[in-house]
Amino acid sequence: MKKQKTLNKIICLLFLLFSLGGCWDQKEIDKRAYVIALGMDKGEKDSIILTYLIANPEYGVQQQGGSTNEPPHEIISIESADFVSSANKANAVVAKEISYDLLRNFIISEKLAKEKDFIRWMYDATKEREIRRDSYFIISKEDASTYIEQNQPKLETRAQKYFDLIITRGIETASIPKADIHRYLRITEADSDLFLGIYSTTEHESKSRDSTEGDEILAGQLQTEGLTNKTQFIGSAIFKEGIMIDTLTAEETRIAILLSVAIKAPEIVTTFPDPFNKRYKVTAKISQLKKIKVQMNLKKGASTINVILPLHIDILSDYSMVKYASDINKRNELKKHLIERFEQKMRSFIKKTQEEYKGEPFGWSLVARKKFATLPEYEKFNWMKSYPDMDVKLSVDIEFGEFGRQSRIPNLDKMRD
Repeated sequence: MKKQKTLNKIICLLFLLFSLGGCWDQKEIDKRAYVIALGMDKGEKDSIILTYLIANPEYGVQQQGGSTNEPPHEIISIESADFVSSANKANAVVAKEISYDLLRNFIISEKLAKEKDFIRWMYDATKEREIRRDSYFIISKEDASTYIEQNQPKLETRAQKYFDLIITRGIETASIPKADIHRYLRITEADSDLFLGIYSTTEHESKSRDSTEGDEILAGQLQTEGLTNKTQFIGSAIFKEGIMIDTLTAEETRIAILLSVAIKAPEIVTTFPDPFNKRYKVTAKISQLKKIKVQMNLKKGASTINVILPLHIDILSDYSMVKYASDINKRNELKKHLIERFEQKMRSFIKKTQEEYKGEPFGWSLVARKKFATLPEYEKFNWMKSYPDMDVKLSVDIEFGEFGRQSRIPNLDKMRD
């Protein structure tokens, strides 16, 4: 009996011993250098310049204890032929082992993104196991190294928190697209649609656009004043077959999102000219409570696309005092004005995708695939090549929601008497 108990204890000890075997390669946090953003620039010949934005994991603890004054992050640039060996080279300067475990932001210079071999570098990122496919795909107007150095958030001292907050909010307001490495590679490999990447810059144009003019702006064109970060996230970079071909304004980006069958559009708050008084603008919240309808007839020589876009609109301002909430005739005139405005801008953008880009970023190829019995039949149809010649018809259906909590508005003429 005693021998049996002793044997059981030995077995239990051996079991516990083997269960600890998975910790043999464990490394302490303070012995690793965590890259939270990776910049990519074109180097000499067939090389690239990689810029590491490395977080200091001990920064928060030090701030509470007040014992040291180390910076929250470190920046280092190095020219290399690939992703993997560059990390080892950087360790000649950085004492800790470089890790991609927390890497969520790829920042690519516009110059590199327009190179014909750019796609080759992005496939290198998939070979490194530590790199996450859901990392944000950001295009900078300037060199990525300059962008990372000039990006200096005032309130979020932790760079990883800054990128996460500002990109998440930009996606929620539809001023930038939802873009990551996985989506970039998937769309590029399918060779049917265009991909939209996040566009950002720290450079401000000398003639910045007034923020009251509307959403026809790109990053760097928004006029701001005060002591704040120079970095702006507005608009998108458009890619065809893995290569950047152009940029889209915030308004064009929102149109692409609203017409997409692959992405659910968030609530969009925007302004447009008041049809009853050109001095003022009407503020509205646009929602898609119903799915967009895309119907296709893909006969050879007569292919057509019929798009019906249902929009739910809440009117948030009434500066011209026309009483939209109580005057049904005024509401009907406003609806007619909005439908004409939306349809004109969207048709113009669709025409641009057909004539200039020779492709669409709406994911309509997903609808086209269902029209074919087999994949070879769909591939033979060649959606990318066929789309520019298709007859696209668009109609916008608007349903009004609220007109503000205060349905009755004051009579300004009586107030002035």
